[in-house]
Amino acid sequence: MRGGNPHELWQQAIRIRQEWLDHALSAQPADTSTAERCLAAVYARAGRPRPRFEWVDSPDKARPLITGWPTLDQLSARIRAPRPRGTPPLACDIAMVVSQLRGALSAGVTHTDPELSPLRAGRTKEPRPELTPAQAFDRGAPLAVVLHQGVRTALHRSLAHGFYLPVRAALAGDGPVPVCWYGQQDASWIAYYDMLHRLGLARYGPDEAAHLDVWAGLARSCGWWWPGEDVCVVVNRPQEIRTEPVPGTAHDQIRLSPRGVRYRDGWQPLLSR
Repeated sequence: MRGGNPHELWQQAIRIRQEWLDHALSAQPADTSTAERCLAAVYARAGRPRPRFEWVDSPDKARPLITGWPTLDQLSARIRAPRPRGTPPLACDIAMVVSQLRGALSAGVTHTDPELSPLRAGRTKEPRPELTPAQAFDRGAPLAVVLHQGVRTALHRSLAHGFYLPVRAALAGDGPVPVCWYGQQDASWIAYYDMLHRLGLARYGPDEAAHLDVWAGLARSCGWWWPGEDVCVVVNRPQEIRTEPVPGTAHDQIRLSPRGVRYRDGWQPLLSR
């Protein structure tokens, strides 16, 4: 890894993590022009023309517009099929585009990226204990590992387990929810690669940097979105978000309060722990 005081780099990483967490929890109205420009770029990367955009005020309002669209189970079955029939759904192509981007970004990291080579458990196969940054540095943990755990993993836990998975579970009370992306709550991997670049720990080519900017623009501008071939259904950002700290975590993780998100149409899902 390149030179630099690990403790100073970690302090910079904390500030960048907070910046992205603020975007992920923003309750400001969506920046529709930026969101539509970025979504059109995502469609173009997947070889599709610019769609029509249908804006709604909550994921609940999106339900009737996405009826019959592919679910995660259906996409997984297609991937497993030895000879899948027909043209792949757009969601398949977008998932492939994102996977390729993340691989290219990892290739630009100046150290061995834990995103590609996660730490294995010890001989006992027990999970490694979660350490605070100070404890990790005292035990000789590489800065790369601390950054990955403290930014990528911590944000993913806050935004996935702490936000969109419980909201999605509430939405799925009426049946499986079609595949979507989470806009502002997709920030964990975007923040991670942005942080590495800003700290001088990654170098991306012009195309990869431009592509990352597209996803960063989405995370800064809108809520969840469902890609259809002709129409993209996009959710405005919530009107109110209330969070609470997750006790006993090493990296200041948060989660929604039990009634912690209210959307602009009044939808306020009851969340299960």
